[in-house]
Amino acid sequence: MNANERNEIVKLIQPNILPNAVEIEVKVTDDEQVIEQVLPNEVVENVEEELVNLDIMTDDDDENEEVETDYDFSNCNKLELIEILEETVQDADVVKIKDKVVALKSNFLRICKEERDKEMEQFILDGGDAESYEHVEDPLEIRFKAAFGIFRNNKLKYNEALEEQKVVNLQQKSAILEELKQLINSEETLKKTYDEFRNLQDRWKEIGQVPATEITNLWNNYHFLVEKFYDKVKINRELRDLDLKKNLEAKIELCEKTEELLLEKSVTKAFKLLQKYHDEWKEIGPVPQEKKDEIWERFKNTTDKINQVRREHYSKIQEEQQGNYDAKAAICEKIEELLNDSINSIGAWQKKSNDVNELFKIWKTIGPAQKKLNDEIWARFKGSMDAFFSNKKEFFSRLKEQQLENYNRKLQLCVEAEALADSKEWKKATDRIKKLQEEWKKIGPVPKRHSDKIWKRFRSACDAFFTSKSEHFSGIKGVEEENLRLKRELLERIKAYEIKKERSENMEAIKAFQREWMAIGYVPMKYKDATQDEYRKSIDALFDKMKLNENEISTAQYRNMVEGMKDDPESRDKVRKERNILTNKITKLREEISVLENNIGFFSGSKQSEIMRAEYEKKINRAKNDVKVLEAKLKILNEQ
Repeated sequence: MNANERNEIVKLIQPNILPNAVEIEVKVTDDEQVIEQVLPNEVVENVEEELVNLDIMTDDDDENEEVETDYDFSNCNKLELIEILEETVQDADVVKIKDKVVALKSNFLRICKEERDKEMEQFILDGGDAESYEHVEDPLEIRFKAAFGIFRNNKLKYNEALEEQKVVNLQQKSAILEELKQLINSEETLKKTYDEFRNLQDRWKEIGQVPATEITNLWNNYHFLVEKFYDKVKINRELRDLDLKKNLEAKIELCEKTEELLLEKSVTKAFKLLQKYHDEWKEIGPVPQEKKDEIWERFKNTTDKINQVRREHYSKIQEEQQGNYDAKAAICEKIEELLNDSINSIGAWQKKSNDVNELFKIWKTIGPAQKKLNDEIWARFKGSMDAFFSNKKEFFSRLKEQQLENYNRKLQLCVEAEALADSKEWKKATDRIKKLQEEWKKIGPVPKRHSDKIWKRFRSACDAFFTSKSEHFSGIKGVEEENLRLKRELLERIKAYEIKKERSENMEAIKAFQREWMAIGYVPMKYKDATQDEYRKSIDALFDKMKLNENEISTAQYRNMVEGMKDDPESRDKVRKERNILTNKITKLREEISVLENNIGFFSGSKQSEIMRAEYEKKINRAKNDVKVLEAKLKILNEQ
């Protein structure tokens, strides 16, 4: 991801805002001051009950609630928040402690969310799958829940008691309505009936809330009977004017309080107070007729302005949420582009992983979109991110298997090199170790944790052999020179040896020469092959001399044998048979020589072929020598 792409995404980032904000607008439409709630995002049931119960709303369990109170715990840590909460919830008056508890919970959840975000970010940076991340509650969170549970239980008891009280209040107010009916039909004096009427009004005001479903009907009946009372008893103008004047003063005071709300920075606080003032407006009776429209317009105009501020506030929120959605959609497109790239190396995966992590960091700085769209865009982003890390995991899994196989192959090379480290077959071992080194270079990388260790092991085995070899040859240079001198002296003695008549004596001499040659040891490498060739030729020459001498002896002995056959009566038959035997042997040897001479022409010019050619030539020479001996014997027979 280059700098320009990142800047385009950052431009779309908007400040964080509360998700699922609900706009509630108070509308005043006529002199009866009817209160209406307008909810642009979702419909809230039991509207009247919500208005009546503003001071103990039950939605503080929602983590996304926009919370504004007079309490500031932003500098407290988790433990401090818990200790304050545990002390606070000991007070069973939930109405009294509600705002304080809400502020404590809001700050505690904020800290927990920050901690979870950090944990999840680190989990993903470590290669984990975001979907498999699980948060484990720490003891402080459990302790907080326990303390908050006390408040929740007390609040539940309070609400249950409140609902029961509402039913009682409904019964009491219904009874007052019956008394009003009786008072209207009463024949008592004006003073007495008015005093009773004021007493009923005071009792009515002192009675608390009633079930929401009965509010409208109850208030309609009450106002109807009040108007009936005024019409029935025809209160004197002075008393009525005094009452109307007090009502006017009360409503003027409410108008002033409402106008002060235009300066309130907190839109939420201003609206809640506006709802409260509307409830109070309903409790105040009529004003002088000539002031009725004026005071109502004043109160209504202020209410409209506050509602307009709220509309603009939530319109801005919606714009910011749309901006957040656009920014997140742009990030999704970037990570989806990464998924389409072909990545085949560790470096490339690392670079792309850094790009994905950078996109995730940017994502976290962007506030939420509207609830439905926010869930949808998060699912899209999370799906792409999971797919990327799944592909990465699969790549490194295959890479790990290959590296493990490479490790096993290199391990085998180490074992073989170590086996050769003490070898004294210098040439053979040197050739093999060089081949092992070539094989090592061809094998790919091994797991990083084993790389240095196994290389040091292999290199140590190779170094051990070559060090031993170097020490050996540096120490035997002088010995080899002496061996060369001794072998050259021995060659002179072999060449000077005279063949004896007795074969056994000659063989013993040759064996002695061979034993002495082997006992002398190595000579300098540059003289090795030449000296060895000269030795083989000298020994072969001795065998050739022995063979020639033996042939002559064998021929002489054969002549003596033939001469002795003359006196044998069957000599003619024996000579004939011997002649046939010699003739057949000569024929077979000549055929053998012919085959050998024919085959020798097929050998190429390679070193191995030269060795085979030499062996064939020896066989041919032996066969030709045998033919000469047999022909000499045949000649002796033919002379008889």
